[in-house]
Amino acid sequence: MTLTAVLLVAAAVWWWRHHRPTTGAGASAAARARALRTPLVRLANALNIPTRAGALASRYEEGARGERRTARRLEPLHAEGWHIFHDLALPGRRENVDHLLISPAGGVFLPDTKSWSSRYPVTVRLGHLFHGDRDVTGRLTGLQNEAATVARLLGVPVTPLVVMDGAALHGPHGRRATELELYGLRIIPAPRLTAYLRARARIPGQRRPADLVAAVERVLPAYTVHHRNP
Repeated sequence: MTLTAVLLVAAAVWWWRHHRPTTGAGASAAARARALRTPLVRLANALNIPTRAGALASRYEEGARGERRTARRLEPLHAEGWHIFHDLALPGRRENVDHLLISPAGGVFLPDTKSWSSRYPVTVRLGHLFHGDRDVTGRLTGLQNEAATVARLLGVPVTPLVVMDGAALHGPHGRRATELELYGLRIIPAPRLTAYLRARARIPGQRRPADLVAAVERVLPAYTVHHRNP
């Protein structure tokens, strides 16, 4: 097969993967990774040539895997009366909602998966969030804005949660922590997420779960269907 034919086949495969409709946990992150891995980027990767697009695609792929792990952890809640949505679009914005949950009592939760390296702990110091020595406080702004938007669209309070998939949480004096808090955001290790939600399952919300489900389906479409080219 000639080089031209190989490149044409690679381009066709890339186009199909980039444009195929997919939904569910991690779908938009995976779609962004596919979009970045153009035939030229794939060729560079095969030749062990590092590229910025390839590195960014790898981060999106890890993010997608983290979201899928969170989805698997949440799956048992279906049988307990929870309604669970993944990868939703916010009207008029490019951001997506990783996960949205409605408890049997009508509480609304917005877990946001962060797949950060386990090489460095996550800590809160002097009103800032750190991953190792890097100040990552700004990475919480997106979740805060998403929670405010969803609360406005649904007309009820929304509880945002940072789900740390990978990096350990450390409290004062470097000790392991089961939970951190910053600016009203709860930061929870991914393995504790389901237990955290179950402990709050009976806290009453302001609307019936069925009404909230209908509202979510009406105003928050699946991201990768709504945005075919993320």
